[in-house]
Amino acid sequence: MTATTSLKPSVTNISPQDFHQLSNSPLLIDVRSQFEYVRGHAKGAINLSLPRILMAQNAYLRQLIVPKWFRDLPKDKPIAVICLTAHRSPIAANSLLKMGFTQVLNVTGGMSQWWQLDYPNVTGNKSE
Repeated sequence: MTATTSLKPSVTNISPQDFHQLSNSPLLIDVRSQFEYVRGHAKGAINLSLPRILMAQNAYLRQLIVPKWFRDLPKDKPIAVICLTAHRSPIAANSLLKMGFTQVLNVTGGMSQWWQLDYPNVTGNKSE
């Protein structure tokens, strides 16, 4: 009898440089506060703060505090998370795994490194 091993999904760390070079960029979720987000975020990033992601692990709270676009995401959709210095994003990434997402990337270095590299960013709260 042969044993089959299934690999559990895990978070993949990716540098801002590697993320920027991806030909098919995954959905980028900025897990900082809305205040931080409007002051400057990666072009194309959508804001969903870490506290909201953590509360979304509860099915009841998910219906109340998480936007419909997030609730409707397919679990196999590639998602990348970013914060300011890569302290909050690993927590968010692991929470996404617990919610069943299977392709989760953590952008190491965060927005601090993104800005140092002078990658495209925008201000304001409009959706890209």
